[in-house]
Amino acid sequence: MSEPSYKTIEDVIGQTPMVRLQRLPGAANAARGNVILGKLEGNNPAGSVKDRPAMSMIRRAEERGDIRPGDTLIEATSGNTGIALAMAAAIRGYRMLLIMPEDLSIERAQTMKAYGAELILTPRSGGMEYARDLAEQMQREGKGRVLDQFANADNPRVHYETTGPEIWDETQGRITHFVSAMGTTGTITGVGRYLKEKRPGGVRIVGAQPAEGSRIPGIRKWPEAYLPRIYDPAQVDELVLVSQADAEEMARRLAREEGLFAGISAAGAAWVALQIAEQAENATIVFVVCDRGERYLSTGVFPA
Repeated sequence: MSEPSYKTIEDVIGQTPMVRLQRLPGAANAARGNVILGKLEGNNPAGSVKDRPAMSMIRRAEERGDIRPGDTLIEATSGNTGIALAMAAAIRGYRMLLIMPEDLSIERAQTMKAYGAELILTPRSGGMEYARDLAEQMQREGKGRVLDQFANADNPRVHYETTGPEIWDETQGRITHFVSAMGTTGTITGVGRYLKEKRPGGVRIVGAQPAEGSRIPGIRKWPEAYLPRIYDPAQVDELVLVSQADAEEMARRLAREEGLFAGISAAGAAWVALQIAEQAENATIVFVVCDRGERYLSTGVFPA
């Protein structure tokens, strides 16, 4: 009898399920033939869509000989990438230094530490821009290697190779709209490129960005100097602004009306998907549920 083949944590990243919203779209959308689907990236082992690029960036850097186990890795993060990199570093044997603004949720910081990462907290006033500058400074000082999710081609590449094909297959090629929150822009760039190649002109790629004055974890509108180098605007057809109030209310509604406990940026993408559906007919709209709601319990978004 042959030995059973057991999977590792790394092996179960990706192939996440997709679910149909049932109550939020309402009867009118059903009558117009619209379907709204959420891709449950919170089902990844470290709990977010960032598991894919985190493992991709480390594995491919190893293949190129850029890093090797025992090295120190550095990354500026708003949370999910840091958690995913902390997991990946634990799997592959790296010291992980994560730089993040001090106002991000307690749950995220605690989860990173649970994986063995070391945290460097930066002032809230500096935002992610300050954290990114500090990471680059530490690399120049020889304190470690920055993977740089914002400029690393292995980020969108993994979405082109895995997330996009999964969505295409799960909808049997019926997808008409793809909606993603925009942070590092790796997801929307990689998935957008794949879907546009599969059906040129037939899939509309829509990015969710925060409205003026809104602070939505995981969604950013970057100043020009900090725009991620991996971002390819040719892959994005439309940008929709989401208010913090709308994203937070949608997070509560997803949990209460759909049983879908999602993070705030995922809820922002869901809000955009529902707006699209109001104007569409016979549409198959997919949005990324990039993480789970447990990471936001301390923020007060969900009632105690």
